[in-house]
Amino acid sequence: MIDADVDLMLKFQAGDVSAFEQLMHKHQKSVINTIYRFIGNRAEAEELAQEVFLKVYNSAQKYKPKAKFSTWLYKIVTNLCLNELRRRRLETVPLDDLAEEIPPLSKGGKRGDFIDAGQIPPDIALEKNELVALIKKAVESLPEKQRMALILREYDGLSYKEIAEVMGCSVASVQSRLQRAKATLKEKLAFYVKED
Repeated sequence: MIDADVDLMLKFQAGDVSAFEQLMHKHQKSVINTIYRFIGNRAEAEELAQEVFLKVYNSAQKYKPKAKFSTWLYKIVTNLCLNELRRRRLETVPLDDLAEEIPPLSKGGKRGDFIDAGQIPPDIALEKNELVALIKKAVESLPEKQRMALILREYDGLSYKEIAEVMGCSVASVQSRLQRAKATLKEKLAFYVKED
């Protein structure tokens, strides 16, 4: 059974522009969120997402369905994020700016999202939001490839095999990067993490 996204991409390749619009509509939010988690700035993430879809649009004739469309798409996202970080050499984001940029958690939010103060008592919401900001800052301090592997696994739910395809490395390398990333985060956040 052919991947529905691959089918849309092949239709776009054949000249159906509405198929590209469907792909963009379906993946735009997840692409923006992945870039945002990696770059740390919502406005820049939206601009870079436009670049991702421009690359998809311009690469349509070269596209070959060797894997899932999302794997190919995340490879473009990953390369763009890594290139952007190399370009600006990992500018640090002040914690005050970081707190302003992260939107409140809506129903069905993901790990790492802020808690809406209206849902729980203000003191607990503030404490949780501060912890989320610290976790985000710790993730941002990880080496680029560890951070991308962690984001693709923990936030986007990709399998080790899919991450390996996206990042152009072995599954063992992905596992190693994730283990190192988690060990680093555990060390940096040891004060805040309770051992069971």
